[in-house]
Amino acid sequence: MAYYPVIHKETGEQQVIECSVHDIMEWYENNPEWERDWSAGGATVAKGGVGEWKTQLANKHSGWKHILDKVKSTPKSQAKDLY
Repeated sequence: MAYYPVIHKETGEQQVIECSVHDIMEWYENNPEWERDWSAGGATVAKGGVGEWKTQLANKHSGWKHILDKVKSTPKSQAKDLY
């Protein structure tokens, strides 16, 4: 889910819509008098999804930090064999 800032074309009223990418496109079709408010910035991730993805994974899944540390310590000569 994400937050989408929108603005009413005629009145200038602003609001924020919380929905998925698929749903926001349908919302725009059903509400042609509204458009994306680019002055408010792009869409933002909802419900605490803000931040670096690696940090989020490490906080949610305790083993993820260990995996990232192993990748970081892998010598470049061995890393080419991973692909």
